Parts: sequence; C-alpha cells; structure tokens
Amino acid sequence: MSTGPGADSAPAPNRHDDDTRTTSLQTGTAPAAPDAPVAPAKGGTFSSLRIRNYRLYAGGQVVSNAGTWMQRIAQDWLVLGLTGSSAAVGITTALQFLPMLLFGLYGGVIADRCPKRPLLVGTQAAMGATGLALAALTLSGHVQVWHVYLIAFVLGVVTVVDNPARQAFVSEMVGPADLRNAVSLNSANFQSARLVGPAVAGVLITAVGSGWAFLLNGISFAAPVAALLMMRTSELHRAERAPRGKGQLREGLRHVAERPELIWPIVLVGFIGTFGFNFPIWLTAFVNNVFHAGAGTYGLLNTLMAAGSLAGALLAARRGTSRQRLLIGAAAAFGVLEIAAALAPEFWVFALLLVPIGMFGLTINVTANSSVQLASDPALRGRVMSLFMMVFMGGTPLGAPLVGWATDAYGPRVGFLAGGVISLAAAAGVGFALARAGGLRLRVDLRPGRPHLTFVPRQATAERVTAVA
Repeated sequence: MSTGPGADSAPAPNRHDDDTRTTSLQTGTAPAAPDAPVAPAKGGTFSSLRIRNYRLYAGGQVVSNAGTWMQRIAQDWLVLGLTGSSAAVGITTALQFLPMLLFGLYGGVIADRCPKRPLLVGTQAAMGATGLALAALTLSGHVQVWHVYLIAFVLGVVTVVDNPARQAFVSEMVGPADLRNAVSLNSANFQSARLVGPAVAGVLITAVGSGWAFLLNGISFAAPVAALLMMRTSELHRAERAPRGKGQLREGLRHVAERPELIWPIVLVGFIGTFGFNFPIWLTAFVNNVFHAGAGTYGLLNTLMAAGSLAGALLAARRGTSRQRLLIGAAAAFGVLEIAAALAPEFWVFALLLVPIGMFGLTINVTANSSVQLASDPALRGRVMSLFMMVFMGGTPLGAPLVGWATDAYGPRVGFLAGGVISLAAAAGVGFALARAGGLRLRVDLRPGRPHLTFVPRQATAERVTAVA
C-alpha cells in the first residue's frame, strides 16, 4: 500500500459515462468515483485494522463512543424526569440535530477545504467540553431543561463540522480499497460501545444520578484527541483539498443531483432518518407508559438494539460490495419489523424484535454510507457526505417533535407504527425509482417454483414481446 502524501488521491473526475452508470444500477453495485479505480481489498472482517493510523482512530473512538452512549441515555432520562414529556425528549433530540439541517452543507465545504486531522482534534475537544459543562450543571443541582436544550444545540453546531470531516477522513486513513470495510468497522465500533454505554448509564443513573454519566462522557474525548495526535501523517492517503471559491455548495449539490446512485440512497436515508429512527422517543415512552419500568429497562432495550446493530455491522464488514438491492431490502425489512414491534403484545416480544431492527437499521446506514462515498468524486466527498448526514440526521428536527407529539397524543404504539409504515413506503418508492433509472421493470411470475417478484431489464422484456408478436 502506498503511504506517500498523495497516495490514492485523485483529480476531479470527468463526467460519468452513461453506460457505466446504467450498468452499475442494473447490477445493483455502487460505482466508484471515476478516475479513481478501487483496488480489491484484502480479505477479512477486520482487514482495516492492519493499518496503524486506523487502529489508533478505532481505539480512541470506542472509548468516546461508550461515553457518548452513556450521555444519550442519561440525557433522555434527565429530560423525561424534568418534564415528564416524550415531546420534550423529542425537542432535545431535534435541537441536537437542527444545526445539521441548517448548516450541514457549510460543514462539508469546511471539511473539503481544511486538513481533516487538526480539524477533528478541535471538534472532538469541543464535544468533550459540552459533556463537562452538562456534568457541572447536573452535579451542582442547578440543571434546568433549557440548559439541556442549549447544550444539545451547541453539540449539534460542533457536529456540523465534525461529521463530514470524520466521514471523509476514513478514506484518508485506509484508502479506497479498504473503505467499505472501515465504514463497517466504524459502525461496529459505535455499536460495541452501545452495548456497554447504556448498561453503565442505567447503573449510574439509578445509583448516583445522571451527572456522573455526563462527566465520564466529557473525559472520554481525551482518547480520540490523543489518537489523532499520535497518527503518522506521512501514512495518510491525502485527498485533494478544495480551494476557496464561489459556487462550491452548488457544485456539490449538482454532483449529487446528476447521479441516481447518489441521490436516491440519500432520499431513502432521509425518510428513514426523519421518521424511522426516533428510538429515544419511542423507547422512553414504551418503558414509561406501556411497560411501567425504569432507567435500567431503558438501558436494556438500547443494549438489545445495539447487539443487533453490532451483528449487522460485522456482517457488512465481510461483504465486498455495497449493493442497492441490499439497501432497499434492508429498508423494507426495517419497516416491517417496526410495525411488528409496535403491535407486540408482551415486553419480551417487543424487546427481542429490537435485535433485528438494530441489525437492519445498521445495514441501511453502512450500505448507503459506503456506496455514496465510493460513488463520489474525492474532491467533493466532504460536501457529498455533509449532504448525506444533513438529510439523515438533519431530518430529525422535523420528525422528532412530530413523532413526539403523536406519541404523547395517540400513544407509543401509534407513533412507532407510523415510523414503520413510512419507512416501508420509502423503501418501495426508492426501489422503483432506482429500478427505473437503471432501465429495469418489475416482473410478476405466479408460477410455482419461480421467484414471484423480480426486476428485469426493460430492453429484454421489449425484445421478448416483439419476438412473440
């Protein structure tokens, strides 16, 4: 593997060839950015970990991710305790993601212009500071709900820059050949921490209160900052940095709009992120109003979902490709499972359904993320990923208050059911759009022993009709 300062970077690409685009859509595989051929990755679920810089990054992230999950659980439970309202939990979540909706594309421009490692040192340190501030307020007994709202919004502002920079920095650490594997391992890392963080948070909240969870989260960000400072810059696969100039936002949007293999996965994760991923609202409501339990049960439900998400991430790490049909199938299964969980009659049925929900939800995220990154021009990747994250996370300020209101007004089951129905409908709509863009049509065959629903090329179908005539 080349380790020079310009290794695996590519100049701005020429236009995609129409035949290449059509072929990629028909096969269901996201194409790599033109002029940047992707070498085959070495096998193995953990192949990216052979790279020193990525090992350091992964080690730092697993520590801070555990702290992040502790804070998420403690924050949701603190807001519920202060207000008694699921809508208030939704407002907190919305405020945390509102900056991504408002300023997300500008974060992508910053990520494309600036060297990403020092940029990430600053954003990770700032995130740690927000955790320490919330810890000080809570442990001193002065915390009010508006404090939580304000800190959630500040954290969201930092995330506007941190998220696209982190997404694009993965490619600089591992190169394009290992990008799919590294994206999957990042998700596995996040979900592994999710197995530990909620459980520890539940114990801490019950034993000593939420403040200690916030304190540990603030301290945990020392690990990724140290890992970034210890990296060997000579071994990074430096991407071309965008110069300052006018029209850079429009350039990124045009790059996405012209390519079905970029725009439709982003549309799909937008719908699912806005309406299907409101688990802080639903799970707190189910625990509090349906099962009449406490913080320990809330932590358990998050842990079960994390177990499924971890399994989904490890399965994704073994795959060599990111196929569009896998994305659509996972989204459809995710919607069906949410509907089933909403109607589950018993606690353990509900709890066990969270495992496959977590697995398919993670599969959606990893498959969409890696396919969009690989189909993007490296010089525009920060802007493309900022749009991806803006749609995926930025939809939460729109969806969370609405879902929180519906959950309060009509009950947790109706709120969860609505999220599943919308996710299933989005999967069907985007699946047909991708098929149409790829020159495919749905064929129904009711004969025994044959696939009943398949997509076939339109041209082949027309030739068959002509031959019969």
